[in-house]
This record gives sequence, C-alpha cells and structure tokens, in this order.
Amino acid sequence: MPETPRLHTNSQTVSLSFETTLIQSCMRLEAPEELVLDYTRAMMAFLLFNPAPESVLMIGLGGGSMLKYLHRHLPTTDFTAVEINQGVIDMRDEFMIPPDSARLRIVCADGAVFVRRPPRRYDVILVDGFTGEGLPEALCSRSFYQHCRAALAPKGWLVANVQADTDETREVMRRLGKAFSGAVISAESDEGGNDIALAGEAKELANGLAHFEERWAALAPVHKEILAASSSRFQRALLKSVRLMPPAAA
Repeated sequence: MPETPRLHTNSQTVSLSFETTLIQSCMRLEAPEELVLDYTRAMMAFLLFNPAPESVLMIGLGGGSMLKYLHRHLPTTDFTAVEINQGVIDMRDEFMIPPDSARLRIVCADGAVFVRRPPRRYDVILVDGFTGEGLPEALCSRSFYQHCRAALAPKGWLVANVQADTDETREVMRRLGKAFSGAVISAESDEGGNDIALAGEAKELANGLAHFEERWAALAPVHKEILAASSSRFQRALLKSVRLMPPAAA
C-alpha cells in the first residue's frame, strides 16, 4: 500500500516526506518553480541533448518540482506525470502544481505498469519514484528499464535518480546497461547524495560529446544556471563512455 505523505510547512518552504524524516520534495514559497533539491537540477541534464522535447513522461510526482520547472520553461512540451500515491496527488495545490490541461496531465497509476503499454512514445522519461525506504524494486528492475526503452521515441532519453554509490546503485547501473546495450552514463548530483543516470542510444551519446560545447553555448541561461555544477561531470562521463564504445557504435 502507498505510504501516507506528510506535509511540512514553515514561513519559507513547503516540503514532503513519507514515514521517515527524509525530505522527498521541497518548494520555496517565494519561488515555487525553482529546483531546490540538488538532484532535481542534475536530472535536467537531458536538456544538453534535447533542449526542446515534444513529450516528457515523469514517473513519480512528489511535490512536482521538475514538472513545474519544465512546464514553465518548455512551453511547447507535452507532459504526463504518473504517481502511484493518490495522497501525493491530492497535495498538488499546496505545491502550486498547475492544473491538468491540454499539455499536462497527472495520472494515478503504477509507473512500472504504465510503461508496459504507454499511450505514446516519449522523447524523455524521468524516473524519480522513491518511498520512505528508498528506490522500489519495481522501478529499477531490468524489465522496467526494458519497458522504458521501448516507450522512448527514437533518440529518446531515460533519466533516473538512484542513490549514490552503493551496492544497489552498481546493480541498478548494470541493469540499465543491459537494457540500453551499454549506452548509459551517470554523474553525481551537486552535493553528491544521488547518482543521476542517463541512458539512450550509443550514437546519441557520441553525438552529445562531439557537440557538447556548442550545445552548452546555445542552452537557455536559466538551464545553464541549474546545470552549472553538474554539466562538467556529465561531460567527463560522456568522454569516458564514448572512449569505451566499439568504433562502430561511436
């Protein structure tokens, strides 16, 4: 059964947690669309490869930080957020999440089930589904990642938030590597508490490295600001990954 979400408020912030004291999402009242938590900023790394996706699927809503940021700054993108916990969805007004519209919808469903038969293919899939105990097995199994890959459009990207440098992290990365034929990179979030994995097509990773500097130069200033701390780590991860690719893949 889904855990009961807990809302915490003070004069400056609203935050969400479950049974533990670990904060799952945080919003500053004076800047509700700001990405407060460092890992959410690092998860925007897909913008280095596709700064204007047509469609984004989010698995895990929380306080909607990434949804609000992207909804504001990607005005032509279609968004679907899948959240298993209706209690979390019921807090959308407290977190100032925009109402459903022609280009935004929040669905109460199991994300692992949703990607088995998605209604469309997506340019980006963001996976950030945690319980109070951590990353649920259903959202980090090899079959889940295989379904995510099948749900991606050509040249699409999967971005997954996993816990930093643990035995579980290494196993998750192995599963991702198998599901995406090794076309996976990862980098630590700004403060090192999370690893952010980025998976797609090998050719697109190589292309991302070849055009990294020009893509960075063309990125909107607001995106440069949030990626300033992690962009160099993703660039190094790209360099290492492409060097290890077989010549035909690169």
